[in-house]
Amino acid sequence: MFITKKALPRRTVLRGLGASLALPMLDAMTPAMAATAKPIQRLGFVFMPMGADLSRWVPKGKTLDELPPILKSLEPIRNKVNALSNLELRNAYPGSHATSNAAFLSAARAKLTESSDYYLGTTVDQIAAKEIGQATQLPSLEMAMDMMEVVGQCDNGYACVYQNNLSWSTPTTPLPAEAHPRLIFENLFGAGGSKVERQAALKKRSSVLDFVREDMASLKRGLGPTDRAKVDGYLDTVREVERRIQKAEADVKENPLPDLDRPVGVPAAYADHARLMFDLQLLALQGDVTRVITFQLARETSNRTYPEIGVSDPHHPLSHHGNNPDKIARMAKINAYHVSLFAEHLENLAATPDGDGSLLDHSLYLYGSGMGNPNKHDHSNLPILVAGGGSAGIKGNRHIQFDKVTPLANLHLTLLDRVGVHMEKFADSNGLIEELAI
Repeated sequence: MFITKKALPRRTVLRGLGASLALPMLDAMTPAMAATAKPIQRLGFVFMPMGADLSRWVPKGKTLDELPPILKSLEPIRNKVNALSNLELRNAYPGSHATSNAAFLSAARAKLTESSDYYLGTTVDQIAAKEIGQATQLPSLEMAMDMMEVVGQCDNGYACVYQNNLSWSTPTTPLPAEAHPRLIFENLFGAGGSKVERQAALKKRSSVLDFVREDMASLKRGLGPTDRAKVDGYLDTVREVERRIQKAEADVKENPLPDLDRPVGVPAAYADHARLMFDLQLLALQGDVTRVITFQLARETSNRTYPEIGVSDPHHPLSHHGNNPDKIARMAKINAYHVSLFAEHLENLAATPDGDGSLLDHSLYLYGSGMGNPNKHDHSNLPILVAGGGSAGIKGNRHIQFDKVTPLANLHLTLLDRVGVHMEKFADSNGLIEELAI
């Protein structure tokens, strides 16, 4: 290993006209004799709406050697994944879609109101952001697949704000999520400003990379072969994300039919949109632009259909299946589809070098829902996965099934603890989940 006396700063950012680009972790950023430095820890939270068919979700036994149908796509990465059963969101009762979303990261009881006097609790991602997110450009990144424009009352007397927002920085401050890939990309790598300003800037900029090319060439001349390859790979990924955003914009502009629901730049196909959003997460983590991410795969009560997998029924009515086997099977296909997109993301994280391991080794992702059986609006036996976290002492390929009902808040407390945010209690937690590190 080549030892240098002067390290490249970890916060190195290449800047151009209205654009900035953070770099991935390079060997040149490791100071002499600092091989034992603690790796950067990241946290990601992915929300799946309206529960799951638990008969096709819960693994048999204590490992993931035999994956159930919904989780089959995790096979290539199962050694980095844990499934947890018998977790509960007690404060989400009385059961509703609004409280399923609201309690998922807060484990708090939402105030029953249809007005602006809503009250919930600070979410786990924001507690992490206040600690591990302060050294980055964005303390946290909030993402979604749906444009959250619905206001007022959405579900059984609960304001829509509970259903639309996963992340809350205080009990009275929800953080809206962004679903437009171009705006997220501009937020990560552009000049900032309002959405209107960022959209106007698109006409003046062809690519973030065009404005940092000169600095990039100068930087690469001082790097070793391994670091040059890392930078090239990172830039290739940035360029590919840009290409896909530009292609999506062109496709929509060329479509003569009116599209009132989907703004320019959002891919028409759900999977293309989701993959692009996951790739933006990878870029944000790899460039250390943020270390905390929340992502809502679809909102509760979503009536989205999935014809690409043969499900033309809207998701929400399917979740109220009345124990009809055919409806349950179609709902399970949606569950499996969502998991498969998450599994692809995990594989990409695992294939991305980061320090002395991979980006997945240095990231902890929680995937799941605030509902168990959606037909009953049940908030117990939640479908929950934890992925990554090897450098935080998390082992994989296990099914952790608790003997008694356990608060989901225990998992939140444990994830915080594993990334260095130590608290005695979170919401209704009653202890850490020690099994994750055994």
